[in-house]
Amino acid sequence: MGFFDDFKNRLSGLTEEFKKFKNKDILNSVMAACAYIAAADGHIDPEEKRKMIGLVKNSPLISVYGADNAIKVFTEHADRFDFDFEIGKTEALRIISKHRGNSEIARLIIRAAIMIGNSDGNFDNNEKTAVRTIINELGENPSDFDL
Repeated sequence: MGFFDDFKNRLSGLTEEFKKFKNKDILNSVMAACAYIAAADGHIDPEEKRKMIGLVKNSPLISVYGADNAIKVFTEHADRFDFDFEIGKTEALRIISKHRGNSEIARLIIRAAIMIGNSDGNFDNNEKTAVRTIINELGENPSDFDL
């Protein structure tokens, strides 16, 4: 099975999980994680932001929440990273950490973050480090996600 077939299959499975847990807090956490992954190298270039908005707009995973709403939430998080990386990171992790102790939702957020990191076919070290930080914030085990 090729990379894109595998990606599509994993995305389909996650979409079903997202439907099960559809709520504002999860959307906020997932978009915070997306912004953190996009900013993993210290900033979000305008091209990265356009790419992420396009991904959010066209993602069946995020369509559960409505693309316009998801883009608005993502942009709010991305703007924090644009203002100051550490402020963006601190706020993103604060929001994400609300799901610590709920392993099912925590793992859903982590898998979504990994999917974003892999979306361009290059899950780089900065993105992996950001995902590990999210995993630790949620109290999960990085080795469960091959990280």
